[in-house]
Amino acid sequence: QVQLVESGGGSVQPGGSLRLSCAASGSIFSIYSLGWYRQAPGKQRALVAVINSGGSTSYADSVKGRFTISRDNAKNTVYLQMNSLKPEDTAVYYCNARVPGADYWGQGTQVTVSS
Repeated sequence: QVQLVESGGGSVQPGGSLRLSCAASGSIFSIYSLGWYRQAPGKQRALVAVINSGGSTSYADSVKGRFTISRDNAKNTVYLQMNSLKPEDTAVYYCNARVPGADYWGQGTQVTVSS
């Protein structure tokens, strides 16, 4: 079992920045990737960014160049730095931990980008 606790959501104006954090606990030795997904009203949950145990990263095309995913292994925490935010980035953001045979999810944190 893996537990994930997210923090850092909120409201920001277009062009602003936010940083999301996700602290993992439990069977963290089995995690081979950590990622962020988002779900906007009326839409399916979609991948935003992922980082694997080797440090390789992957991003959705819509956030490339604006968002950065990173991890602090000593703190068992993954971060999502979001810059140049746009109204279309508004969504509930979920942290994901992938282990062999299972996915674990955080509770979600709301990000609202509006003037």
